[in-house]
Amino acid sequence: MASSLTKDTPEAAPGGKTFLGHPLGLPILFLTEMWERYSFYGMRALLVLYLSATVADGGLGFDTATAVAIYSVYNAMVYLLALPGGWFGDRLWGARKTVAVSGTIIMVGHFLLAVPLEISFFAGLVLIAAGSGLLKANISTMVGHLYPDKNDPRRDGGFTIFYMGINLGAFIAPLTIGYVGQQVNWHYGFAMAGVGMALGLVCFLLGSRALAKESNLVPAPLSDVERAAVIKKVLIWLAVAAVAYGIVGGSGSFTIDWVLWPLTILGLVLPAYYIFRVKRDPELDAVEKSRMSAYVWFFVAAAVFWGIYDQTGSTLSLFAERNTATDLFGFDFPASWFQSLNPLYVMALAPVFAWVWVALNRRSKEPSTLAKFAFGLVLVGLSFGVMMLAQTAAAGGAMVTPLWLAAVYLLQTVGELTLSPVGLSLTTKLAPAKYASQMMGVWFLAVTAGDSVIALLQLLGAPTDTEFWFASQGALAVLAGVAIFMYRKKVQPLMGGVH
Repeated sequence: MASSLTKDTPEAAPGGKTFLGHPLGLPILFLTEMWERYSFYGMRALLVLYLSATVADGGLGFDTATAVAIYSVYNAMVYLLALPGGWFGDRLWGARKTVAVSGTIIMVGHFLLAVPLEISFFAGLVLIAAGSGLLKANISTMVGHLYPDKNDPRRDGGFTIFYMGINLGAFIAPLTIGYVGQQVNWHYGFAMAGVGMALGLVCFLLGSRALAKESNLVPAPLSDVERAAVIKKVLIWLAVAAVAYGIVGGSGSFTIDWVLWPLTILGLVLPAYYIFRVKRDPELDAVEKSRMSAYVWFFVAAAVFWGIYDQTGSTLSLFAERNTATDLFGFDFPASWFQSLNPLYVMALAPVFAWVWVALNRRSKEPSTLAKFAFGLVLVGLSFGVMMLAQTAAAGGAMVTPLWLAAVYLLQTVGELTLSPVGLSLTTKLAPAKYASQMMGVWFLAVTAGDSVIALLQLLGAPTDTEFWFASQGALAVLAGVAIFMYRKKVQPLMGGVH
């Protein structure tokens, strides 16, 4: 596609230039996010495979339950840290500085994974989770800053282009990083993820002048008193953690469970606490409280959805490695390549869905948001119904056709395109005015809660390579979807006029 750089209106971008009719900052943020997602999804495609690979094969040799639990906790922390990530941008550094710092943290984290030492690997995971949380909460905000007029007709198109960058990076990553990691050396693959983040950081820093000036501002800076209070609380909690783990380590009883259990419980308790705190806020009026009551049901249902959906990189990845024939029409490929199916489906189907909703709306036949939400849950449930059949077909060590996983990912992607945009829209519509910005972080906490439940099940010893594992979760999702659809007329009044 040919690019065009022309003079346009003053608000189009700093200097008045545009790229394909959009502010010049858009391709900068597109490339930054594309490379960041490249690093994130490339590493994630290898993560559970590396954790569960034997030491002889260059892996860490964890059992399946521990590997899946580590993956789930890691993913949960990424989304949990998006909430304080937004706080850093709003109160401390501003969005632009927060993205620059977080990109650097992510890059260092990936290069630490490339060092063949277990302590370096886990230190890298911590840095990547922290950096991803910081970046995720701020880079989308910066896209919005490019369009100061919220009614700018280019705004939705700009976010669509940005979203395509996410999926382009996610599509390419397993094909390249996954191949090198599995076929050449695990740590070379992790290093490639670090190089990807480095490229994104270079794009961001070199193009920062094209970004909106608002991105460099701190919207609500901390006062000296607030800053001192925050530092005091952080130091206290760090001291408590240091003492607790010092005692455990000194006694010689430290294992990975001493990290996984607290983080899993944190991933369940914090989302519940935060929603409860918002719902009980005495400053909310009756309508806002009613809307929050409705939102609780959507939040729980979304947690069920994401708990299943995010297993693409854990239980489904292990199924691909252990039970799936990784060859098709005579072409052999590594199991990590399955991770490219979801972003490929998204890029192919997202425009189709956008067209279908508009076409149905013109005919006054577009499904309600509640119906879409229910449909997404049913689809992700059915995907695990297919996985149950695939697991049955793999009984006795048989290697099943890759078409099973291709069908599973297709169902999940259609479910994602149906539920995820609706969830974001419902969050903005049901959010109390006082918590308008923070509620977007609450939506991400549904991912944290869902992944934490999966981690908890693994820590309790639930086997993932059984028909019951897939059947039980699939049935739960289908029932949740059917319940929302059947009781939509009872839920609707709680939504305070939101449709």
